Amino acid sequence: MERTLSSDFINHTAASTKAAWPLRAASNLLLWQRRLSSRHQLARLDSRLLADAGISESQRYAELSKPFWR
Repeated sequence: MERTLSSDFINHTAASTKAAWPLRAASNLLLWQRRLSSRHQLARLDSRLLADAGISESQRYAELSKPFWR
């Protein structure tokens, strides 16, 4: 006997996916904002504070060079 998904299940899954996209979008926006904020803070650190955090200048440059979505 072959099993198939009922159309009710497929329609319910599609509806819940459509309903969830605003939450995913808001979550992504908040994540991007946190990344921008932390990178601004990283850019303001002097060499002594970078050394205390264990971050090299090249690591800082690599992080600051990333786009906000990565």
